[in-house]
Amino acid sequence: MAEQELKMEEGGKKRKLIIIIVVAVVVLAGAGAAAFFLLGDSEQTPAAAMDGSDGTGARANQTPATGSALYVAMPRPFVFNVPGVGRDRLVEIKVQLMLRGYDNEEQVKMHIPSIEGALLRVFSTANADDLVTEAGKTAIRDSALKEVQKKMQELTDNPLIEQVLFTGFVMQ
Repeated sequence: MAEQELKMEEGGKKRKLIIIIVVAVVVLAGAGAAAFFLLGDSEQTPAAAMDGSDGTGARANQTPATGSALYVAMPRPFVFNVPGVGRDRLVEIKVQLMLRGYDNEEQVKMHIPSIEGALLRVFSTANADDLVTEAGKTAIRDSALKEVQKKMQELTDNPLIEQVLFTGFVMQ
C-alpha cells in the first residue's frame, strides 16, 4: 500500500514538471514571436529610428506629411459648462495634437496659448445633447481640427496639425 502511494506521488511530480516545462516553452515562444514582430527588421538603425534621422547623423527637415507621428499634449484639460435640454453639464476634455516633424513640434509648442484659445472657441459652441452621441463627439473633434489648422495657418503659413485627439472625455 505504501509503495503504491509512493509511485503515485512520483508520477504526479513528473506530470507537474511536464506541465511547467510546456507552459514555459509556450511563454518563451510567444515572447520570441512578439519581439520578432514588434522589433521587426527595418532599414534604419535603432538609433536613427529613435531620433528621426536618416541614419547619416543629421536630422532631416521633415514635411508635415512625412515622418513618424508626434503628439503634443495640451498642458491642462479643458473644463467647461455646456447647456442641455434638462440641465447644464460640466465637461472635461483632455486633448493631444498629432503632427509630423520635430521642427513642427517646436512650432506647435510655441503657439499652445493660441491653440488653446481656438479650442475653447470651438468647445464653447457645443451642447450636451450633441456631446452624448459619438457623432456629436466626432463633429466637435472635426470642428476643433479645422479651427486649430486655421489658427496655425495664420501663425506659421502651414496647418501643421493632422489630428485633434480626445484622450480624456468626461461629462457630468
